[in-house]
Amino acid sequence: MKKEIHPTYHSNLTAVCACGAKFLTGSTRDEIKVEICSACHPFFTGKQKLLDTAGRVDKFKARVEAAKKIQEATAKKVAAKVVKVKDTAPMTSPKADLEVPTRSVEKKTEEK
Repeated sequence: MKKEIHPTYHSNLTAVCACGAKFLTGSTRDEIKVEICSACHPFFTGKQKLLDTAGRVDKFKARVEAAKKIQEATAKKVAAKVVKVKDTAPMTSPKADLEVPTRSVEKKTEEK
């Protein structure tokens, strides 16, 4: 390593948090001030709250219930239409009433 190009390393540096906690660390800086540390961070203290922001689970359950109601209503309508069509519709098609001409195959006799 070249001499006089590297910064000096402070091995026993005291870092100070905004909550007032102090801890030892090493750095090339003379002084370290931090806003949050392991003593005050909710993740490390166990005071973290897991929030269901905007009720996502409740909204999902409401959408599922609404979808089920719509499906049931649609199924009832379709079933009612099928019953109505079966009751009113003729069993044969309109073209079935027409007479279909058939060919008669007759042997022609030859006249002499």
